[in-house]
Amino acid sequence: MKKFFVSVGLAAAGTASLHAFDLLGTENDKIWTISGTLRGFYDDNYNTSHHKVSSTGFEIRPEFELSAPLEQTEISLRYNYALLYYLRREQNHQNPIDQSHQFDLWIDHAFNPRWDLTFDDTFTVSQEPSLSTSPTVVNQRVGGSNIGNSAGLSLHTDWTRKFSTTISYNNNFYLYDDTGAFISPTLPPVVDASFAGRLNRIEQTGNLEGQWHFSRTTMGMLGYKFGIVNFTGNEVIVYNPVTASFYKSDSRDNYSHSVYVGAQHQFLENLQGSGQVGVQYTDYYNDPSSTSSLGPYANVSLVYTYTPGGYAQLGFVETRNETDTVDINSKGQITQDQLSSVLYASLNHPVTQRLMANLLARYQHSTWHDGLYNSQSSDFYNLGINLTYAFNRHFSSDMGYTFDYYTTPVPGENYTRNKIYLGITASY
Repeated sequence: MKKFFVSVGLAAAGTASLHAFDLLGTENDKIWTISGTLRGFYDDNYNTSHHKVSSTGFEIRPEFELSAPLEQTEISLRYNYALLYYLRREQNHQNPIDQSHQFDLWIDHAFNPRWDLTFDDTFTVSQEPSLSTSPTVVNQRVGGSNIGNSAGLSLHTDWTRKFSTTISYNNNFYLYDDTGAFISPTLPPVVDASFAGRLNRIEQTGNLEGQWHFSRTTMGMLGYKFGIVNFTGNEVIVYNPVTASFYKSDSRDNYSHSVYVGAQHQFLENLQGSGQVGVQYTDYYNDPSSTSSLGPYANVSLVYTYTPGGYAQLGFVETRNETDTVDINSKGQITQDQLSSVLYASLNHPVTQRLMANLLARYQHSTWHDGLYNSQSSDFYNLGINLTYAFNRHFSSDMGYTFDYYTTPVPGENYTRNKIYLGITASY
């Protein structure tokens, strides 16, 4: 059965607990699992702000998982709810509670040995930056019930023993609670754009990939992607003093073409690597003052499994992504998007039969295209360490530490954040 919901995101260090029976390797024939986690934490910058505000608090996180292997179909789903209580916000007479929801669905259906269809969907409601997919688009906490959904449909076909194809479609949409731009009565007017105006959008990508199986351990690939991004906020986002007019959300609509070559190779029985490299062309067709972009595209990863339950992963991604920055320059050009390079690493190490250690690290370097910060860059560092100890198949405890550091030329948005936590998980 395929591995379900493998996450290399930093959030896993703080939110994903290994169930006790998994750590102990105990046989489990149930198709469903219920678990609940209770944690206490200290967060020294829960607003992810240049001006730190710290708080202690607690977190309650129930979770339900279902995995049903049928004759030709595998279905897996997971629902996770989190409630975080911040004591400092209660003391400041603010709403002390943050709530988030995440729902994951994965379906794999084999029509026959040569045709396989996969569907996956992740729906989130959150205030944390993790609402954004990698590369990270928003680095600050955003209040409200912000919605993100990522869905993918993929058809894999083996035409011969040496040649196969994959046709896929991905759809992401984002809805932010923060709506309504503020426009000052001054001349020229100053616009304070909302998150909805800047980032509510639908992203669609179609992909066609051909795969040549040179041997049992080596596969080459050639692919093409077409992407469309439509901003749906329908709000004013910035004033253009050059044309004495307002830019609206859809001024940043764009489409892109990507062509890449790649390979997948199994170096050893426990060492596998894959990579895609190519070019990406993006046209911002709704803004005549913008410049199109032509840049690199890459997605490379290496996985080494060195012991049962122990593995290390190293990866690199380079692609264009949207940004919450919209500032305009003297030419009347607004910020369109970013080119981001993301380097990540993860380590899952069983220290003993009962103790598991996780290390997750991530670095993102992003350069803006057009606008006030054209060709300037921001850097985002993430580190997470987690230890999980299994008392028995139903109870485990975990402790961990996460660190965020964001540096940017945008005034007032630099910050560091440290969080430590200790908790216990019950599962059945």
